[in-house]
Amino acid sequence: MSEEEDRSDVGGVAGERLRSIVERIERLEEERKALASDIKDIFAEAKSAGFDTRVVRQIIAIRKKEPAEVEEQQSLLDLYMRALGM
Repeated sequence: MSEEEDRSDVGGVAGERLRSIVERIERLEEERKALASDIKDIFAEAKSAGFDTRVVRQIIAIRKKEPAEVEEQQSLLDLYMRALGM
């Protein structure tokens, strides 16, 4: 077994494969950080345009849900509010 093979397969772990996986994850983590920064900038833009960013976040959350789930939650919210006299 060559020295290179020793380094790439230590204790039954394929070193080059592991390195590839770790590096791909690191690249994706960097992309995620960049995307989070872009999203933050867009929220700042929305705020400077006069939009309430809390409401914008709620709209985004609602749009991710199925219509039936949104309807059920709205019905429960209405029911609870009436029960509280609101």
